Amino acid sequence: MAGEKRNREEEEVKTDDGSPKIKPRPIVRLGIFLIAHSPVFSVVFSAAGILALLLLPLLAKNTYISENALMPGSARSMLSNRDVSAGSKLVKDIKNFRLSHEGQVQKLIGEYMSEMGAEVYYQKFHPEGNQFHPLHFFSGPDSYTLLDNVSCASYGVNVAGIIRAPRGDGKESIVLVTPYDFINGGDYEALSLGITSSLFSLLARVTWLSKDIIWLVADSRYGDYRPVAAWLTEYHSPSFKASDLLKCGELNTADNFRRAGTVAAALVLKVDGRSERFEDTLSIYAEASNGQMPNLDLINVVNYLAVHRQGFYVRVEKVVSLLSSSWLKIIGEIFEAVGKLAHTLNPDWNFGIPAADYLEGSATLASSLYSQALGIPTGPHGAFRDYQVDAITLKVSPRFPPDSKTRQHDFFLRGARLLEGTIRSVNNLLEKFHQSFFLYLLTSPSKFISVGVYMIAFALLVAPLPMVAASLYIDGCKALTNSTLNPAGNFKSWKWLDAAKQVFALHLLGFIVTLLPYFICQIPGQHSPRNRSIMWGTTSSSLLFITFATIPGCSPFSSRLHGTNWAVVKSVTISAAFIGLCLMSIINFATAEIGALLLVPTCLMAQPIKPALRSRKIKSLLGAFCSMVLLTIGFPVMFFAISKELLGEGLVGLSLGGEFWTWLESLWAWKSATYLYIGMVHLPCWLLCLCILFHPS
Repeated sequence: MAGEKRNREEEEVKTDDGSPKIKPRPIVRLGIFLIAHSPVFSVVFSAAGILALLLLPLLAKNTYISENALMPGSARSMLSNRDVSAGSKLVKDIKNFRLSHEGQVQKLIGEYMSEMGAEVYYQKFHPEGNQFHPLHFFSGPDSYTLLDNVSCASYGVNVAGIIRAPRGDGKESIVLVTPYDFINGGDYEALSLGITSSLFSLLARVTWLSKDIIWLVADSRYGDYRPVAAWLTEYHSPSFKASDLLKCGELNTADNFRRAGTVAAALVLKVDGRSERFEDTLSIYAEASNGQMPNLDLINVVNYLAVHRQGFYVRVEKVVSLLSSSWLKIIGEIFEAVGKLAHTLNPDWNFGIPAADYLEGSATLASSLYSQALGIPTGPHGAFRDYQVDAITLKVSPRFPPDSKTRQHDFFLRGARLLEGTIRSVNNLLEKFHQSFFLYLLTSPSKFISVGVYMIAFALLVAPLPMVAASLYIDGCKALTNSTLNPAGNFKSWKWLDAAKQVFALHLLGFIVTLLPYFICQIPGQHSPRNRSIMWGTTSSSLLFITFATIPGCSPFSSRLHGTNWAVVKSVTISAAFIGLCLMSIINFATAEIGALLLVPTCLMAQPIKPALRSRKIKSLLGAFCSMVLLTIGFPVMFFAISKELLGEGLVGLSLGGEFWTWLESLWAWKSATYLYIGMVHLPCWLLCLCILFHPS
């Protein structure tokens, strides 16, 4: 009792009128301390966030198989020379029939599947283009409706064959996809059919299969993604219409669509050009819509079998321009020196990697982050991920020309064995992939960064926002209180609503600007991306000036803002940016990460430029200059141009507006949440920072 009384007395503090005042809890005191010193902590946290991003290649872990049931490479391959000969014969026959009339190649492939014992059918689809509609975001895959009274020439026709598993119950299946252009298919594309045909010949007679095998030859004359998506739509949402009865040439595509069990996994195989190296190259593509990734175990199985069993050189995409970056090389050398120093102090400290490995890891990490942030699938596998099916695209580049008969046999053998081993591993699973990671970034085919590591950089970047917002709000309200105090002692405590109204109005404007492309696309005769981008920019600017004119409190040049402290406007702006970034991190973490890199420094550094010009102090002028530079870089069109240069793509002439419009078209056509983020979070906050810059203080 005495101890409790003493603690209570220690917490109580006498106020001026003698009444006791209880001291706040430690967590509250910590918050007050952080808010009081927010300028210092904002610099510390922002620098720590950028440093954490640079450290990510060093923190990458080696990949490993989390699911023991996969057991990659534990069984000896059963693929024989007879199977490979069947694949080679198919490739030879395809080359002979390639110039024949439409439907002949599909029929040839279907006959081969049927001879192997598969259930064969043909599926037609209408290759409708993706149309932007503001209400279709996050609504699931598009439906590919079939139109009446349309000729066969405007349809695509997929060929599919199903092998029923002798030890299965028909409840699960594995899909193999080989895109092929039946009209203008090249010699390299035909090799992918040869590899899959060799494997299909084996799988038709094995006894260990417990999951059905579906081989889909997708008609890629309209692109690789669309035929796969059309097949999946029909597979999961069958349509029953009279228009489905169509006879295309010698192919009867009547309503005979067959199905197997739930798709457990899918592999898309493409043979794409000749390898630039002395060995066969295997490229893995895993990114799907809105940054979705397949389970890491699927990539690990393919990588292990390709490297340790079949001798492929495995690679993932990287930003090539970063490999020659001098500043990144210097950072890598610094980390390498620090790692060597740490190792001399304690041999158990394995910090640091060679500078060359750091460059490779950073270039791969940047590509992985950028591809996820775009939210656009990097291959046909993205169609499967829309149905929560783990899938990847494998692009194989042989080291020999396509007409080399001597090396083709070995290439088919190794490629089919790679697929055989992967299917064996997936066939062993009794449940869906779930043991390994779904949120990760790759720094190489065998190294990854989990979400628990790379989210630290994002958390450090956005941590200053609530602290600075609270500090600015307190200071701004104090200034407003002092300026509006009347003789009676009453003051206007709701003056900050003017700032909230300004923030809300510009976010509403961002929402309208986001919807404008839908209406611009409806205007007849305007098909040029350059003309559409000019129309979009002109309309958006006009709406902005109309907003400034109709709502005077929103304009940075309005005299009404003289009574509104800019600190309150900045406080509400930072709060809106913090909420927008946190919401975006739930949908697409990579977009939120890149957005935080651009938006957080811009919001923190934004300050009125007029006081700095009047004072002519170096510190004030430097802050104003940094604000203008960050605002320039943060403008969406400018950042698009900078990212093009960093990726080594460059811009064609002066068509920046047209290329930016085309880029945005690809975002909304693929329902990328990044498009919504740019229009409804980034652009309004950028405009608010611009208003703060020209605030009439």
